[in-house]
Amino acid sequence: MKLDDTDKALLRELQQDASQAMERLAKKVGISKTAAWNRVQKLQQHKVIQRQVVIVDPQSIGLNETFFIAIKTNEHKKEWLQKFNKVMQSLPAIVEVHRLAGDIDYLVKVQVESTREFDELYKAIVAKIELYSVTSSLSMEVLKNNTALPV
Repeated sequence: MKLDDTDKALLRELQQDASQAMERLAKKVGISKTAAWNRVQKLQQHKVIQRQVVIVDPQSIGLNETFFIAIKTNEHKKEWLQKFNKVMQSLPAIVEVHRLAGDIDYLVKVQVESTREFDELYKAIVAKIELYSVTSSLSMEVLKNNTALPV
């Protein structure tokens, strides 16, 4: 789908507040309510807008610690990759997993209550799947956390 300036303006607004009324959204973008609704529907149908969610502050629900796990593996077979993916998907504290190019194969982001909880998660991961090298880092401070993409 080719996006025009109006589509991009809608996406910028929706990324800041997807709960705003269609009338307000349309007014901000400078189009009619019907046109805005139709465009948003089209963006959803074409999977430009994948889903609408609520962003929760982790600390407000007791998830005080963010860890990153850097994983190297010497396994790259389909079966291993499927098992790895299944393990990653099965653990709710794992909020992001990225397959990387370079020295590290995977980078995993974890949100937990405590270092003790992280240690339990770490042990669960290494018990379920064979890994070549695993290192973890505790995030000391979040300098930027933005879900909005530059449109």
